[in-house]
Amino acid sequence: MNIKITNVNKTIRKAVILENINIELEGGRIYGLRGSNGSGKTMLMRAICGLIIPESGEVNIDGDVLGKDISFPKSVGALIENPSFISSYTGFRNLKLLASIQNKISDDDVRNAIKAVGLNPDDKRTYRKYSLGMKQRLGIACAIMENPDIIILDEPVNALDEQGIELVRKILKEQKERGALIIIACHDRTELEYLSDEIFEIYEGKITNHFIVGDKSIVSEGIVNEA
Repeated sequence: MNIKITNVNKTIRKAVILENINIELEGGRIYGLRGSNGSGKTMLMRAICGLIIPESGEVNIDGDVLGKDISFPKSVGALIENPSFISSYTGFRNLKLLASIQNKISDDDVRNAIKAVGLNPDDKRTYRKYSLGMKQRLGIACAIMENPDIIILDEPVNALDEQGIELVRKILKEQKERGALIIIACHDRTELEYLSDEIFEIYEGKITNHFIVGDKSIVSEGIVNEA
């Protein structure tokens, strides 16, 4: 799995959202995005998912250009901002409904994904009765349940307790070992460094630094894109 982003630019209502983004990502690694609110992290994730199309440049996924050869990545699971679930359905029923779109996995696979995030697939509570942490866990289960080639998680540890954070760490490790290409954004600097193999810093839509994460230290590789 390989993602190559070349000279990507995007503006919305005359505001520059992404500017001259050039990065290359490969499977079996976890890439962290670091930046303040409004820096462009979420928009970059949306561009990789095919949810926004650049005005110039391209997002190439294993040889296919988004918006030209394909509309969306062929195999992607994402948790970006607030996931849209049906409030009157249980967690299992919500994920089963979403899994039926591509019909690639069984009910047991859905149940296993729910268990992996520490939820009970037989819980009869509807989504509207879930706590914030439970909603976050269900969103992660949705992103991983089909074992996609690309996993994109925006603030994956948000609203989670220590047990939930440990489960996320375990899940990401397993998915990475499976060969998935994983992209995460996280405001918790320490957690982002713990989870990531590489970190890209984003400021005002531009990637300003790229870090390789060591065992207990971080080595800067300098600016990727000049302003």
